[in-house]
Amino acid sequence: MLDFITWTADPAIFTIGSREIRWYGLAFAIGFLIGYKIVERMWKREKLDPAWIDSLLFYTIIGTVVGARLGHVLFYAPDYYLAHPVEILKVWEGGLASHGGTLGIIIAIYFYSKRVSHRSMLWTFDKLVVPTGLVAALIRLGNLMNHEIYGHPTDKPWGFRFIENLHAWKRGAEPIFTAPCHPTQLYEAASYLLTFAICMWLYFKKNAWKKEGFIFGVFMICVFGSRFFIEFLKNDQEAFEANMMLNMGQWLSIPFVLAGCFFVWRAQKKKSSDTLASRS
Repeated sequence: MLDFITWTADPAIFTIGSREIRWYGLAFAIGFLIGYKIVERMWKREKLDPAWIDSLLFYTIIGTVVGARLGHVLFYAPDYYLAHPVEILKVWEGGLASHGGTLGIIIAIYFYSKRVSHRSMLWTFDKLVVPTGLVAALIRLGNLMNHEIYGHPTDKPWGFRFIENLHAWKRGAEPIFTAPCHPTQLYEAASYLLTFAICMWLYFKKNAWKKEGFIFGVFMICVFGSRFFIEFLKNDQEAFEANMMLNMGQWLSIPFVLAGCFFVWRAQKKKSSDTLASRS
């Protein structure tokens, strides 16, 4: 019977000179490509201006990468990055915070709505979040390949042993393995894939995009609600979290879940009001 899984995947697909091309970056790129195709299908369904899609992709990529990177820098390791500012630019090595990425996207969509679509931000978010769960799942698989963001030790047969001395191992040293741990990257990836399926169903089967803010609210509840509970199984990313009642990821998830509940309630209330108005 399987006792645990020894994970020896190389984070790099190949190397060009001194630069590694990593699975993490490939997963990120594939996620955006598939997401673009899904949004393109939504645009055709609603007969929207095709020129808006490329602008949306541009704003989303900039908001995601800049927001997620700065979120990681500011929320988790400000002292290190202030001492090594050049390291901030090494996005391809990992180190992106989903909460920062969310804030970055919110800011980016504000400008997109003002300058391009001239529609409400919620109108845009109801479309944008549909493929986002898939993108987030692929990013977590990239974290798995990077041997990072794993959980507490476990005696479950699906526990993973990750390589602790990853950089030394890649230079030829013998690997030093962790104790078998919860593969929380896979737990999160599974929850994000479920969120993706729910949002696709709401948009394409239930036409929930007609209730402005509803799909966005459901997305926020599913993604950050699952993140809140999975964090109980994860190791702290930074030492300062050790004495916190909840870790940084959980504290940052709470306002997003509450915001999601508000947008679902608002969309349902508005629909009820519109129904009553049409009957009177």
